[in-house]
Amino acid sequence: MPRPPKPGKPVRGSRSGRPVMALIDLIGRRWVLRIVWELRTGPLTFRAVQQACGGLSPSVLNQRLAELRETALVELKADAGYALTASGRELLAHLLPLTAFAEKWAKALG
Repeated sequence: MPRPPKPGKPVRGSRSGRPVMALIDLIGRRWVLRIVWELRTGPLTFRAVQQACGGLSPSVLNQRLAELRETALVELKADAGYALTASGRELLAHLLPLTAFAEKWAKALG
């Protein structure tokens, strides 16, 4: 399984190793933002994440959850399932203004 992007290492589209480029590479991977979004209200079991994402194969979900855990954005809580870490919740908080912009942008496009 490929390793998730990390600051200080070359990533897709950039050899600089800058943290922002590693983050953009990570959240640009298929299903990553959707998984983070679905965990916004609290922990979910593997099956609940899979259902919430609709159409996500178990192997891809396993891979993405492993990447998110390795990059400290998601943790596995033994009794509750997968949950955002403090860093994951902070990332989500930074994404919410982007969501508001997207709504305005969509209206402007008609």
